[in-house]
Amino acid sequence: MEEHLHDLHGRLQRGAYRAKPTRRAYIPKADGRLRPLGIAALEDKIVQRAVVEVLNAIYESDFLGFSYGFRPGRSPHHALDALATAIPRTKVSWVLDADIRDFFGSLDQSWLVKFLEHRIADKRALRLIQKWVSAGVIEDGTWTASNEGSPQGASVSPLLANVYLHYVLDLWAQQWRRRHAHGDVVIVRYGDDFVAGFEHRSDAERFLDDLRGRFADFALELHPEKTRLIEFGRFAARDRAARGLGRPETFDFLGFTHICAKTKNGRFALKRKTIAKRLAAKLREVKHALLRRRHLPIPEQGRWLASVIRGHLGYYAVPGNIDAVNASCTQATRHWHRALKRRSQRHSLDWERMNRLSIRWLPPARIMHPWPDARFDGRTQGRSPVR
Repeated sequence: MEEHLHDLHGRLQRGAYRAKPTRRAYIPKADGRLRPLGIAALEDKIVQRAVVEVLNAIYESDFLGFSYGFRPGRSPHHALDALATAIPRTKVSWVLDADIRDFFGSLDQSWLVKFLEHRIADKRALRLIQKWVSAGVIEDGTWTASNEGSPQGASVSPLLANVYLHYVLDLWAQQWRRRHAHGDVVIVRYGDDFVAGFEHRSDAERFLDDLRGRFADFALELHPEKTRLIEFGRFAARDRAARGLGRPETFDFLGFTHICAKTKNGRFALKRKTIAKRLAAKLREVKHALLRRRHLPIPEQGRWLASVIRGHLGYYAVPGNIDAVNASCTQATRHWHRALKRRSQRHSLDWERMNRLSIRWLPPARIMHPWPDARFDGRTQGRSPVR
């Protein structure tokens, strides 16, 4: 390993380093489609990781506060906290639930290089990035040129996505909010997923029209079927009832369905629950995995299922989502019970014994995260959630 690292370092210094094509692989998405990934060679991953460490230190001083994706010290829950804090505290009444169509495949490489040149003067670093994005893709043994886009899954791709959207979306949206908005506007972006909230419908419609034109200038496009403008916020239920309409629509963001709800005192509350389709898909995976493991020793099965449940709780166990979390844990236990009963035709496992196994091996369902406004205020020290 040391010899290979010294050789790689030498090739980088001499300019003899050549990026290898990425290997195309596919992973299933929640909607049943396949997401293409680009798996880089090991030495490409090492160099990319080193370059990302340097560039992160540069761009962290440039990126705006409402950008949360793939940044040091920021997580999806920080983005969710910002959104869950901003909507109740502002006069947001309309939410733009936006989706960029095939962002990583549509990214314009020439514009990306221009954006990087704004901040990076080292031509060697720029040449490295150009080598990675233009190295091509190997699929089923066939090489294909990559003249546009960035391979999703590479170590450098999240940073390049942030740089691209920083110039195309973030700076533009911040300027648009200052110049054209007549009311409150909040924006939260995590990678290529973003949500914008508006006090006035006229602001929301103008922003959406202007955004389409802005994206068209940089080879991007909003997905026409997944981009929606919905009435949502503190006053949405009251305003819709006055017009004889039903309950406000919901929207999905970072694994959670966001719902207009009320507290016991009748005050507005933003409720978040696990996206139903995503939960169902995960439970199907658990069911099939348990059936494959049913002949393993019970302690080994219990440790594996416990790790899955702990991972689920670590992300989805937020305040207000305890019912969905309880349901997921209960259903996982039922799948385990069904798998154990299929170990043998003569095997009988009653629920009294199954409950003992569940208590012995599986963690209890409980809330793992603080209230979003408490964590957000602790992180931002009282700065505006609209930032």
